[in-house]
Amino acid sequence: MIIIRNRLIPPKRFDAINLFGVLFCRDSSRVTLRVIRHESIHTAQMREMLFVGFYVWYLAEWIVRIFMRGNAYHNISMEREAYENMYDDDYLSHRRPYAWVRYLKK
Repeated sequence: MIIIRNRLIPPKRFDAINLFGVLFCRDSSRVTLRVIRHESIHTAQMREMLFVGFYVWYLAEWIVRIFMRGNAYHNISMEREAYENMYDDDYLSHRRPYAWVRYLKK
């Protein structure tokens, strides 16, 4: 994964953002293996949805979840998959395509 450190992207309240498989990090942020693994899961999701599909679905699901109970960001199925599996060193080697779909109903 390509990691670019800078002062502009992401906004100040975030440590990192994955844009089209490239990880942008604040100069001051600490990028751990878990963060890289989390973002690598997002990259796998992006690839299987041909990148644009990932962003369209992510935004649509976030909008729907704003009106539901809980934190919209943490309830997005793609985030749930990434957070739940970022501690598993081998997750990407046995991850099934579209694994995030099973997190839609939870």
